[in-house]
Amino acid sequence: MTTGSVSPRRADTRRNHERILVAAAASLAETGEVSFNAIAKQAEVGVGTVYRHFPTPETLILAVYRREVRQIVDIVPVLLEKYAPDEAFRVWVTDHLAHYMMTKKGLADALRRATASRGELPANAYEAMVGAVAEMLEANVAVGTVRPDLSPLVVLRGLAGLLLLDPNGDWRSEAASLAELIWHGMAR
Repeated sequence: MTTGSVSPRRADTRRNHERILVAAAASLAETGEVSFNAIAKQAEVGVGTVYRHFPTPETLILAVYRREVRQIVDIVPVLLEKYAPDEAFRVWVTDHLAHYMMTKKGLADALRRATASRGELPANAYEAMVGAVAEMLEANVAVGTVRPDLSPLVVLRGLAGLLLLDPNGDWRSEAASLAELIWHGMAR
């Protein structure tokens, strides 16, 4: 999926697109604001390049959100291949989902503003997150580490507690504690 006028054929265009998204995600996480000039400077591109890729702040904010969700979902099969399912769940929660949730805090207000005129957040992003949890649960059910009656939606709601982590505190330890608590509730 592309946003703006990104040509899938040009490597420099794809690199610039990604650099802009990374800079915008950092800006949104820190300030909740989108300044095309600041993002262009951080991404080391011209401000016109930012506008060519993302003609409005809303398109940029939504692209950052989609990128963040895609990364958190796409890592699930990688983790399941690298780790045993129970360890993959813990790594996903502490190293990936917790980071995403903290980033989303700064993004939340910007997302509300960006989607006010459009009505709502893309539903497929939420469905993708539920799907990622379902994939983790299915792998764990297959090896007998969790109960088969678990609802991915309920587990995801439990993991929403990660939104309360303090990015300036010991968030990794707290995320691990929450993952353990939820794990014990899911375990056979």
